[in-house]
Amino acid sequence: MTDLFVEVIVGSVREGRIGSAVADWFVARAVRQPNWSVSVIDLAELMLPTDFSPSEAAEELRRRIERADAVVAVTPEYNHGYSAALKTALDSVKHEWRAKPIGFVSYGGVSGGLRATEQLRQVVAELHMVSVRQSVSIHQARKQFRSPNPTVDAIATDAADRMIGQLDWWGRGLREHRGRKAYPG
Repeated sequence: MTDLFVEVIVGSVREGRIGSAVADWFVARAVRQPNWSVSVIDLAELMLPTDFSPSEAAEELRRRIERADAVVAVTPEYNHGYSAALKTALDSVKHEWRAKPIGFVSYGGVSGGLRATEQLRQVVAELHMVSVRQSVSIHQARKQFRSPNPTVDAIATDAADRMIGQLDWWGRGLREHRGRKAYPG
C-alpha cells in the first residue's frame, strides 16, 4: 500500500501563538497511522502575499497541495472566526484543493475553535474539498499546551484518532478515483 501524503497546515501566524504546539501534538498522533507520510506547512514561515501576486511561496504551496492526498487545517478561533492567514492560503491555490479530504483541528477558549471550524467547512465546500465529519476541538488550549509535554484531554485525543481514520478512508478513495477519472469541477 502506498503512503497517503498528508499536509498539516498551521493556520496561525500570530506572535506568541500556540498553533505550532497544537500541530506538533496532532502530527505525533498522525504519524502513528500506518502508511502515512505527514508534513507540515507553517504559514508563519511560508509568508504568502496577501495580494495574491505570483510568488515562490504561493508556488510552493500549490506544489505541496497538488501532491497531498489529504489536508488537516490546525486553526485558532479569533473573534468567532478563523485566521486571515489561513484564508489567504485557501485562496492562494485553486484547482489543487479539489476532490481532496480535509480535517480540522481547532483550538481556543471555551468554544475550542468550533466556530472557526464551522466557517471553514463552508469555504472548503466551495473549493470542492470533502470535509470529514469528525473534527478535533481543543478547549482552554493555553492551559493544555502551557508545558512542553501537553496533556490534551481524552475527548480531543479520541476525536483526533477518529478523524485520522476518516481522512485515511476518504484520502485513499479519492486518490484512487482521481487516478481513474479527472474531477469534473
